[in-house]
Amino acid sequence: FYRAVLLVAVPLIVQQLITSFVNMLDNIMVGQTGTLQMSAVSVANQLCMIFNLAVFGSVSGAGIFGAQFAGKKDWQGSRYTFRFKLVTELLFSTAGILIFLMFGNSLISMFMTSESNSSADIAATMNYASTYIRIMTVGFVPFALSQCVGSAIRETGNTRLPMIASIFAVAVNFVGNWLLIFGHFGLPALGCAGAAVATVISRFAELIMILCFAVYNKKDFPFFYGVFSGFHIPWDLTRQIIVRGFPLVVNEVLWSTGIAAIIQCYSTRGIEALAAYNISNTINNLFFVFSIALGDCISIMVGQKLGAGRLEEAVDTDRKLITFTFMLSVCLGTLLSISAPVFPQFYNTSESIRATATTLLRIAGMCLPIQAIYNACYFTMRCGGKTIITFLFDSVGTVAVSFPIAWMLSRWTDWSVVSIFLTVTLVDLYKVIL
Repeated sequence: FYRAVLLVAVPLIVQQLITSFVNMLDNIMVGQTGTLQMSAVSVANQLCMIFNLAVFGSVSGAGIFGAQFAGKKDWQGSRYTFRFKLVTELLFSTAGILIFLMFGNSLISMFMTSESNSSADIAATMNYASTYIRIMTVGFVPFALSQCVGSAIRETGNTRLPMIASIFAVAVNFVGNWLLIFGHFGLPALGCAGAAVATVISRFAELIMILCFAVYNKKDFPFFYGVFSGFHIPWDLTRQIIVRGFPLVVNEVLWSTGIAAIIQCYSTRGIEALAAYNISNTINNLFFVFSIALGDCISIMVGQKLGAGRLEEAVDTDRKLITFTFMLSVCLGTLLSISAPVFPQFYNTSESIRATATTLLRIAGMCLPIQAIYNACYFTMRCGGKTIITFLFDSVGTVAVSFPIAWMLSRWTDWSVVSIFLTVTLVDLYKVIL
């Protein structure tokens, strides 16, 4: 059983781990330019995450059907599902570009509080974040298309090819950051704007590579044959995907918006608090990738067994994977708590920010098993099509429970960002119990 799990999970873990590791290095590079640029990139990326997760939600909603079609070798069904993804991701990309170009500055300004920061710092941070987010919109379309193709390939059980494309993209991103942030080999030193340019280039590089994989391996992915011929999607399937998938899209958008709103509450404690949270969140993501990859593994392995009608095997597989996820998260959470003081030292920032980031990392390590169990249960319900339940747990819980608590603590108390973060993180215990 675990050999079968590792065949699916290891490429996903490697892909997620390399991506998060390079993101951490990128974050450290930006952090070398100063606290203000690091905070600006943190705010901009938090807003871009709303678009990224909207894409993820819509791809995942159709992916429920894609994995089940692949499980029973219904390649025409897989072809219809892939077409649906292409249409929806192009619509999401267009909407995302328009929203950020028209309202980007207004969204960024919500994270800038005059009570805790000087007007000069606010103006500089606003300028950095605005420039960064305008450049990032150029990469929205290639990112969305890469997700379409990569998810279709993964639904067949082949996680290796998307992993290779992702590794190539993060390598391009890392080299681009090193060249453009600091201005090596005669190139201009663009600071955080250089990080955005490098990210956009890597998005195009990933799309080109994964398209090449799809074209040259058509025999392994029969649904790519004739995918653009007639471009027909049956209305009945479209309706089913929308009914099942729409709650996922709304869930991802609301959840990411709720997280952005919670971070806005942290930002009321000043740009330094925002910088400390950015450091801790970047490092925490590096440790959480194992849980994310195992969640994807649940979607693929359990989804395929459900599609093939093997219900008892699906239940048994899921229980083993949830147990494995919990045990792994306890080990990783302990490691994160112990190593917490090391990571902030790589950033060019003040000792007070490093100390705050260290405390936040210890809290994140302590709570990692909570997040891991919840994540595994979320993917379990989702791959079985219970998207309404996942919607109620995930985004409604974040928007209706976690955010109001963060808002009240940030407005009605003088608690530090550490105390607010600990309280908001522990609130997720009720989700795990339910």
